[in-house]
Amino acid sequence: MIIEQIYTGCLAQGAYYLECNGEAAVIDPLRDYQTYIKRAERSGAKLKYIFETHFHADFVSGHLDLARATGAKIVYGPGAKTDYEKYEAKDGEVLPLGQVSIEVLHTPGHTNESTCYLLRDGSGQPKALFTGDTLFIGDVGRPDLSQPGSGITMEDQAGVLFDSLREKVMPLPDDVIVYPAHGAGSACGKKMSRETTDTLGNQKQTNYALRANMTRDEFIKEVTDGLMPPPAYFFENARLNKQGYDSFKQALDQGLQALSPAEFEVAANREEALVLDVRDKTEFVKGFIPNSIFIGLDGSFAPWAGAMIPNLDRPILLVAPKGREEEAVTRLARVGFDRVIGYLDTDMAGWQASGRELDHIETIKAHQLEDHQQANSQATTLDLRKSNEWKGGHLSYAKNHPLDYLNDSMSELDQSQTYYLHCRSGYRSTIAASILKARGFHQLVNIQDKVEDILATEKTATAA
Repeated sequence: MIIEQIYTGCLAQGAYYLECNGEAAVIDPLRDYQTYIKRAERSGAKLKYIFETHFHADFVSGHLDLARATGAKIVYGPGAKTDYEKYEAKDGEVLPLGQVSIEVLHTPGHTNESTCYLLRDGSGQPKALFTGDTLFIGDVGRPDLSQPGSGITMEDQAGVLFDSLREKVMPLPDDVIVYPAHGAGSACGKKMSRETTDTLGNQKQTNYALRANMTRDEFIKEVTDGLMPPPAYFFENARLNKQGYDSFKQALDQGLQALSPAEFEVAANREEALVLDVRDKTEFVKGFIPNSIFIGLDGSFAPWAGAMIPNLDRPILLVAPKGREEEAVTRLARVGFDRVIGYLDTDMAGWQASGRELDHIETIKAHQLEDHQQANSQATTLDLRKSNEWKGGHLSYAKNHPLDYLNDSMSELDQSQTYYLHCRSGYRSTIAASILKARGFHQLVNIQDKVEDILATEKTATAA
């Protein structure tokens, strides 16, 4: 029996490849489905099942393309209604895979159709549990992803999740290995560990949500307390996973069109396209195409693209490091951006040599901040980190303005004001600076240093 976790750090997502006696299954595949086909071919195995633990909200699954390419059966648990052909398994149903079997455990709570898959060996003994977003290492799935207007509250869903965990998951043997769909960095939970597997017994001892003496009311309060609103793209990704989408190959072929500066400019104007610059942040601030938005590949690229670009259908033109164009198109497609229409075929020197302008963002180091503040006492410093990071320590004169909600909170800012921007490393502050610049804010100074260096500029850095 083979169990392989295929982990994608950008999305903090774990897909799984299972194989026994020439039959294979994939659980929660990503959009770039060829990875799983090549893995099965390497063993000479036939892909039999594509198991989905639920309608994912943080990425678009690769189940449709994978099924079309292999003939494998898409399997969901009870209550999963789709616009495409799939097999809706019953709670407790057992599906054979070679000499082992997969038992379907319906575990609603994170979403109504959420399902765990229990791997049993040839003698029927439980060996591994693929929990999707029902149970993470150190946490459980957020219960607030019911569609707006459904009338279902997150407290309702949290209560359902409490029952699922205690009735279906916790009674399993302690030596069962837990394989979740996400680890630390995902917005699908609050307190996920950086570990991506564990024994169920250890989780019963260490996971706050599995405390043996925990009451239902305590669970509901702890799971919902401090839960920030989900990124807006979550509901769109869930919709695509239910209804279907165009093929990944189509998105890739369309996106990988090299465009000269003249062609790029024409396409930007004709299509009203968003120019997305995915280079390193230090390169971006030195010179970029006016009104372009920065979200660097060398960071949590796909989640930030989903969070900061409000319309999945908007055409996108890429400015990417040479040789990384396909990576950028692929990672955008993973979160539902299928309308990349090409990329610039030259660098910024080539763009400028064609007679076109560049813009830039003033950038300073942390040690320069004090002098800047003294010279411009009316300026405002914005800390773009999340509120929990802010509470761990911040500049006393800074205002917390989390990047996650910048599109909604921008009306609170004044275009005539000077703003100093910082985050933890300069990645998020550069995203914010690019968005503000494109919206008419021109008095911006970006601080591209580690937060420790920034806080060290003020002896009275405050812990809230």
